Amino acid sequence: MSADEFEAAVSDALDSIPDKLARAMDNVAVFIDDDYVPGPGEDPDTVLLGIYEGVPLTERDSWWDAGSLPDRITIFREPILEICSSREDVIHEVAVTVVHEIAHHFGISDDRLHELGWG
Repeated sequence: MSADEFEAAVSDALDSIPDKLARAMDNVAVFIDDDYVPGPGEDPDTVLLGIYEGVPLTERDSWWDAGSLPDRITIFREPILEICSSREDVIHEVAVTVVHEIAHHFGISDDRLHELGWG
C-alpha cells in the first residue's frame, strides 16, 4: 500500500467517527509517521501502531486551555503494514488503531479498550 493510500485509510477511519464524538474532540491533531522511535529509557524493540500524546479530556482542568498545544495522535505506517497481509487487513487495522487512540483522548485506558475489543 502506498503512502497516499495509507493516508486515505487514516482519513476514512477518521471520517467514520460518529459526528457527536468527532465534535467532542478538543484540540487534537492526527499525524502519520513511518515508525515509532523509542525514547530514552524505553525498550529499543518497542513497536507501536499508534500513540496518543496529550492530556485526556477527563483530566483537563479549567486552566488547561490557556496556551496548551494540541494533543497528538500519531498512526505508524510501517508496523501496520508489517502485521497485515492484505489491503483489507490494513484498512481494518488502521480503523482499529485510530479508534483506539481517539479513545485515549476521551480518557479510556488500554485495559478497558482491550476488554471492549479495541486493543
